[in-house]
Amino acid sequence: MQPSSPALTEGTLHSLLRQYDGVGEPLSCTPVSHGLLNRGYRLTTTRGGYFLKHHLDGPGSLGRIERQHRATDRLGELGLPVVPVVPGSGGGTATVAEGRCFALHPWIEGTHRHGSELTAGQSRQLGALLGRVHVRLARALPEAPSTGHESADPAATYDMIGALLERVRSRRNRDSFDELAEHRLTERRELLRQHADARPGAVPDRFTGWVHGDFHPLNLLYAPPGRTPRPVAILDWDRLGVHPRAEEAVRGAAIFFLRPGGTLDLRKVRAFARAYRGAAGASRAELAAAVHRVWWERLNDFWMLRWRYQLCDVRTDPQFPAAAALVVWWTRHYPAVQTAFCD
Repeated sequence: MQPSSPALTEGTLHSLLRQYDGVGEPLSCTPVSHGLLNRGYRLTTTRGGYFLKHHLDGPGSLGRIERQHRATDRLGELGLPVVPVVPGSGGGTATVAEGRCFALHPWIEGTHRHGSELTAGQSRQLGALLGRVHVRLARALPEAPSTGHESADPAATYDMIGALLERVRSRRNRDSFDELAEHRLTERRELLRQHADARPGAVPDRFTGWVHGDFHPLNLLYAPPGRTPRPVAILDWDRLGVHPRAEEAVRGAAIFFLRPGGTLDLRKVRAFARAYRGAAGASRAELAAAVHRVWWERLNDFWMLRWRYQLCDVRTDPQFPAAAALVVWWTRHYPAVQTAFCD
């Protein structure tokens, strides 16, 4: 089942806004996103427009959320495009109303852009932006602890494939998605057999650091149409954490520059990666290791099918055909992908 989010009633809004000074009375509150982790609303009050974020983790996550807010405030001071948070009257940046956890931000006009909408020059700007994020996170936050980051175990992947195939094949009234899922699962099992000896080792500590954690088109806001298409806000820092830095660059590029048929626009990938390496001070060796690990991660990953067949949550179904095709294409064109990121 999909995560539920009770409607924000007028009473809830009044209870929430009483915890802020000077934000006015609510006039309207409209859902603007139904993300996988949280909920967002466009809130208009007698004093202006706001983005109200409902953190589904609940009140137990207050401390973590406020740590994220402190980090993004520091990044804003360092010149990165982040959305400030409105502090509550008690000084905190996350509030609780009727047992639910919220944060309030100024509303920023903008639009999302997929990589297909970016020029090669704008792809370079995007890579440079992510590089600056990584450099300034290192300045804004404590020294990153050692983490290990083991790669996926193919034996566990075989078990997962078997469990998913059993569910797919036992479904009544199978549809075209079920047929595609079965095809991709059996295909992936064979690819894993062919590449079982390619499992990467541990990531060196020097390659790890603080990262955004979820860098993709829906978490980057560009200036509205009619203005210079530049990033005006990096959104959703819920997955801020310590991970291999360059892997975030590879993973982000594989989302931004993914074509509908499951291939990558390697020309834009190259522009993005060169700019990222320059801004982040990352070596070709670091990028090469990241490309290999993200490829291996994708080869072993079935989270979209787990959501559909184990959690009965179909929200990621539209993403599956291209994402699954990419794994096969990437495997067949591994040297070209590696060159695009490292050239």
